[in-house]
Amino acid sequence: MKIVVVGGASTYTPELIDGFARQHESLPIDEVVLVDPATDRLALIAGMGERMLRAGGRPYRLAYTEDLRGALDGATVVLIQIRVGGQRTRANDESFPLESGCIGQETTGAGGLAKAMRTVPVVLDIAAQVAEHAPDAWIVDFTNPVGIVTRALLDEGHRAVGLCNVAIGMQHFFARLLETEPDEVRSAHVGLNHLTWEAAVDHRGEDVLPRLIATRSEDIGHRVTLPAAVIDHLGMVPSYYLRYYYHHDDVLRELLDGPSRAEEVMRIERELLDHYADPSVDQKPEALSRRGGALYSESAVQLMSSLLGSGSGVHAVNARNAGALDFLPSEAVIEANAEVGGGHIRFLPTPALPPSVRGLIAHVSAYEKLAVDAAVRGGRRRVVDALLAHPLIGQWSLAEQLADRLIHENSEHLAWA
Repeated sequence: MKIVVVGGASTYTPELIDGFARQHESLPIDEVVLVDPATDRLALIAGMGERMLRAGGRPYRLAYTEDLRGALDGATVVLIQIRVGGQRTRANDESFPLESGCIGQETTGAGGLAKAMRTVPVVLDIAAQVAEHAPDAWIVDFTNPVGIVTRALLDEGHRAVGLCNVAIGMQHFFARLLETEPDEVRSAHVGLNHLTWEAAVDHRGEDVLPRLIATRSEDIGHRVTLPAAVIDHLGMVPSYYLRYYYHHDDVLRELLDGPSRAEEVMRIERELLDHYADPSVDQKPEALSRRGGALYSESAVQLMSSLLGSGSGVHAVNARNAGALDFLPSEAVIEANAEVGGGHIRFLPTPALPPSVRGLIAHVSAYEKLAVDAAVRGGRRRVVDALLAHPLIGQWSLAEQLADRLIHENSEHLAWA
């Protein structure tokens, strides 16, 4: 079994290398190939990976290259984890919307659309090469914005599924609250990528979410950075990303007053790269837990094991709605629990959702459709259409201002600009 990691020079990659090694029995990989055009950084990451594998008994081979086409030969899975333009463009995504009084965030609002505009064409080019050189391979997309990127891949007919670590993070959080093991807990995870709710928490056949909310709403609120009153009112647990909707003005003030997440991530990445360059380091450093993407390798291995193995499992994935949420079109892409096995993905029945949640999901899903259209076909008018449809923007003057700024900031990455 051969796994190709596109974006292999990411500071996330040692997390993957470690996870693939630790879970080798459930996913018996023969070879992992890291692909990235940033050759100096790629060699640094690969060197760190080699030391980790030697320390852990080397259960698989590790190679690295800048040649995607050469790497794809015989690939079973192609995992995509790229950031077009690097952290500099992320900093722009987080800053330019603030000047118009809008949330600045890399996957939500105007910043999220900017990232999609840069990313979707590049991912589709990668996928076209996968289709030519490894036509039987699965594409697993971890590149944000995952829902939009996955929809673009599926619209082009690629064998793709999107993956995010929010669901597994919440599973482990609930397990800690219940003082049990994560595999004893399954939450009813439902919504869109970075717009999800935990509508139930099953522990040994009982939905314990009402009890958890009644007794631990402060802890839950702290975990998702929202007031406990929001959790109590909803009777569900929204993801961290819902703070941009439920607490918009407070978050906007925080973003205007404080350092950006991009600045923090750049500091962490410099620290990580220093660790990776140290020839004595052969274990993933603590700083990696602050980078984001916690439990990324766990979710990736579990998903790939079900996709490729003889058994099946339940995983929170991004895939075609296909009737799972009856208030959305079948071609929409949602994020929810699905039974995955034998190359098939089927969403499990979803809990009943209140009208306020259904409405917000439908609104953002409509925006995502327009975002894919703008990213694939280009043009200022399509950018304005997508921004006008986003519930955090929705005003003509703002949509026009943000469209012009988005195009200006990203012109080197937009073939049509």
